[in-house]
Amino acid sequence: MASIALILAFFGLCAAGVLAAHVLSPTTGRLALSVIGALAGLTILAFAGWQLLGVESFHAQLWTLFPLGTLSLGADPLSALFLFAAGLVFLPVSIFSGRYLGKYAAQYDLRYFGILYHSLLASIVLVVLAGDVLTFFIAWELMSIASYLLVTFEYRHEESSRASYVMLAMSEAGTIAAMVALLLLATHAGTFDFTSLKTNATSLPVGLRWAVFLLSFFGFAVKAGLVPLNSWLPLAHPVAPTNVSALLSAVIVNLGIYGIVRVNLDLAPPPAPVAGMIVLVIGSVSALVGILYATVQAEMKRLLAHSTIENMGIITAGLGAAMIFSTTGHPVAAGIALIAAFYHLVNHSAYKALLFIGTGAVEAGTGTRDLDQLGGIARQMPWTGAFFLVGVLAISALPPFNGFVSEWLTLQTILRSALLTSTSVKIVFAVSGAMLALTAGLAVTCFAKVYAMGFLGMSRSEGASSAKDAPWSSRAPMALLAACCVVLGVLPTFVIPALDRAGTPLVHESAMVALVPPFFVTVDQQRENVPAKFVREFHDLGAQIGQHVIPGRGLVVLHRGEEQNPVVFAMSTSYMAVALTIILGATYLAFRTLTARRTLSRRPAWAGGMRRLLPTATYTATGFSNPVRVIFENILSPEAGEDNVEAVARHFRTAIVRNHATVHIVDRLFIEPPVHQLRAVSSVVRRMHVGHVNAYVGYVLFAVLVVLLIGVGLR
Repeated sequence: MASIALILAFFGLCAAGVLAAHVLSPTTGRLALSVIGALAGLTILAFAGWQLLGVESFHAQLWTLFPLGTLSLGADPLSALFLFAAGLVFLPVSIFSGRYLGKYAAQYDLRYFGILYHSLLASIVLVVLAGDVLTFFIAWELMSIASYLLVTFEYRHEESSRASYVMLAMSEAGTIAAMVALLLLATHAGTFDFTSLKTNATSLPVGLRWAVFLLSFFGFAVKAGLVPLNSWLPLAHPVAPTNVSALLSAVIVNLGIYGIVRVNLDLAPPPAPVAGMIVLVIGSVSALVGILYATVQAEMKRLLAHSTIENMGIITAGLGAAMIFSTTGHPVAAGIALIAAFYHLVNHSAYKALLFIGTGAVEAGTGTRDLDQLGGIARQMPWTGAFFLVGVLAISALPPFNGFVSEWLTLQTILRSALLTSTSVKIVFAVSGAMLALTAGLAVTCFAKVYAMGFLGMSRSEGASSAKDAPWSSRAPMALLAACCVVLGVLPTFVIPALDRAGTPLVHESAMVALVPPFFVTVDQQRENVPAKFVREFHDLGAQIGQHVIPGRGLVVLHRGEEQNPVVFAMSTSYMAVALTIILGATYLAFRTLTARRTLSRRPAWAGGMRRLLPTATYTATGFSNPVRVIFENILSPEAGEDNVEAVARHFRTAIVRNHATVHIVDRLFIEPPVHQLRAVSSVVRRMHVGHVNAYVGYVLFAVLVVLLIGVGLR
């Protein structure tokens, strides 16, 4: 009953938000959107937590559409996990939206935005709760239309219209492919219900199962932004309102991952490891390509959009590893891979929403999102700078923050390919692992650039030098998300059991005991398959520290191997956080002690002999990322545009300003070639339009003759 009450409350709040947006004034409507959206986020968080704890199941019948069947809703641990990640973003983004939307009040209708915003929240939840094919695609289309209309909210700008159209067109193409896949399953099962589809999928012919895998994976990969179907992401994010960008990057792309998992790990798992290899390679390539393009960007929202492609690639690589381990008879390793993927999905939702809200705060305080025009704003925006730094450290996968845990688990899972016997599969794992390791290194470079060039150093524009810190409506959601990044990083042993509940039904094996040994219980209390000697040895190493203070199984993430190799990998960000705090505190005290008797004074920094260091002479974000651009030139392949020649003075060398236009590798390899071919065909066809009736009559007679000849040939 509690689950039904929470779901009714959520949809009731969304309906109330739509009504409030319609009848209230724009100013009051913004406040109502903030409050109602936050309450809706809290409600769905409570519902998801209730389901993840397994206290009560949820299933509801809606309406019967004769002869298609009955629309239904349902929740299992998998859908609860995705709802939790969504609620984690709904709450802070709604709080942020109230004041942020004030910038549009003079030019655009905020009533329209409020209606679409609450409709989008409702449709996202409906997608994840859908219990049959019909409900799923009805909700999916509502979500796609609402997100399209929100991206094109600033319709007066041509870029918004173009980007939203590309997003909608690609989304619909992916939807058609995914719909065909689910309809193939429904035709075989004779019903649209997901439970029946899963039951009957075991008797699917191999060819049909491959068709379902390919159509569903690449269909949902569009929404997830995976290479080579990622073109819409870098276009849509910079033109959408920042709160919408946060939803796109932290929630809506997750729905693509949800579709992949629901079909290919739950309803109809693929028949061979080759399918998992395809998913693993696509994920690894997406991660590397995404971070490469993010590293060379200077516009913050476009940089974060490419970073989303990277993180979706890491998640997908984890799913591919899980599929390979599952089909080769290693369910525990598959469960660990799923936990790593799900962990990274939740982590990405938290820190990407934080970084987008921080970007919105930076733009409001400085008037720009261009890193080349920022610099030094940490002094004027200390709260924004502090919270943004947490997001940067988390997305860079630095301990003890949450991004470190999930990326570390993903890389450790890739190394478990030693369990496999196939040489070709091991090679794929090795290459993918190398790409993911390179991705992790470039991510540190990318976000070191973001913070160093944006928040530190000298201000490079008037807006940056006169920046004002964000109001409480931006600080509060950033503080909440920053706290989530810390908690998810420091307490992984409390997060993993919840993720294991979502992964166990998919691989039919729990991985919790394999990852979180029960060090906080005595040997006599243990009822699990953990050797007593193994636990005693780690107790001697201090794994039981905090046993009588903190509830749970322990604070160590550890994977056990065979008797000859009892520990495959081990890590504790909990103890790591304590150690880092002690080290930093001791360093600070030592510094203060050593400098206590010295008189310190501030002097202007040495500027290489110049009278004054000008902002234009400082290092910019573009200069910082130039080594990456040079090293990976074959991938980035910048095209030199027009060279502008400027004479500095009569007796001095002429200055040459060279503009570079970067064409994305996906556009270069997959989109531009067929476009050029179509244009060539169009130019040939255009020559047929001569304007003479006799010529057109001749074309018709020729066409009729061809049809007759084909008909005779077929007979």
